[in-house]
Amino acid sequence: MLKHGEVFLRGRNRARFEELLHHNLRHALRQLPGATWVERGRSVTMVGGEPELDTLVACVRRVIGFNLVQPAVRVGSTVETIGHHAVEALRRVWQERSGGSGQISFAVRAKRRDKSFPLTSSVLAATVGERVCRETGARVDLSSPDVELTVEVDRKGSYLSWTRLRGQGGLPVGSSGRALALLSGGYDSPVAAYRAMRRGLACDYVHFTGAPYTDAASVYKAYALARELNRFQPGRTLWVVPLGRAQKQLAVAGAGRFQVVAQRRLMARTASALGQRLGADALVTGDSLGQVASQTVANLAAVDEAASLPLLRPLLGWEKQEIIDEARALGTADVSVLPDEDCCALLAPRQVSTHARVTDLQRVERRLELDELVEELLAGAWSLEPGTGSPCVPAVDSSGRRASAGYDGRGPLGSEV
Repeated sequence: MLKHGEVFLRGRNRARFEELLHHNLRHALRQLPGATWVERGRSVTMVGGEPELDTLVACVRRVIGFNLVQPAVRVGSTVETIGHHAVEALRRVWQERSGGSGQISFAVRAKRRDKSFPLTSSVLAATVGERVCRETGARVDLSSPDVELTVEVDRKGSYLSWTRLRGQGGLPVGSSGRALALLSGGYDSPVAAYRAMRRGLACDYVHFTGAPYTDAASVYKAYALARELNRFQPGRTLWVVPLGRAQKQLAVAGAGRFQVVAQRRLMARTASALGQRLGADALVTGDSLGQVASQTVANLAAVDEAASLPLLRPLLGWEKQEIIDEARALGTADVSVLPDEDCCALLAPRQVSTHARVTDLQRVERRLELDELVEELLAGAWSLEPGTGSPCVPAVDSSGRRASAGYDGRGPLGSEV
């Protein structure tokens, strides 16, 4: 049983949100071996099928939009049948936990969705609880029981559960539109992308690499991170943009202590242009206020000024340890700690300006042909489909179509993908 999260608060738009939620659920289930089935109820969805229970549970727990996941057994909708299975369930849990020795406490919670059922929810809970107590000798504890038996009566049958697992919560991915997440190899950006997904944004990714002056390690990390993140949404695309030569041009133009902020402005411009061609409504970054010198209020505002799409920062008020803890929970932390050559460190000055003024940055940028530079960056970009094993494809041109750009289907720095 999957309990819906914020979807039930959507009012007149609820049907659209639920349809998108179930679309994402069916996409996730198609990745499993064996047939599955889905039954839709009001604020609850039932899922079952051939895959093993643990596999099925792990899959549906990753679908954003469900608050609770409750493994359950479907039984007949009679008081006798429900009571019998409740007794068997408690005995089994008791045996698994303590070998059937010692005292165990329990509570029964009942919910009657089928109003034609002869007993009210409270009377059903009391009736089933009395039988369980009588036949097992277990102690009733309604405040903090060792085992909580949940009975939900529906038209097609009743569902008995004794395990409640936390789901992802949030809004169905795609319900708030599309975004392009700037994905580095660190802890922050994958967590920011995930947080954006939980607010309903379907996220493609863009990774800026220092190629040809850095190796391919950062691209492989970005690919692995995007693959982990795609477990929470129908698979999206990773775009890779080689930035090294453009970074060198900024340095030659005299960026000096503004080099890092100027690079971030160029990333924002390029990502905005790519996002517009892909139909994205916003950009997502992993910025956390004051975490590094380039993430002061003034520098963040300077980067915003260069972007033509809204720049969202889900982690703006997060501390570093909070971000690391979330990355560990998501499964991205083990990838983020792998060594790579970060493009942001390429040509970085000894001292980064913490209060870069837009006028100073624009003076450096006027020494370059920015529009042409952005087009060159996009022409040299390529895309990957994390988790699908698909080959790379060429970049997109200004019309949104895929451009040839002389790309030969090979990965970064000539390596096979």
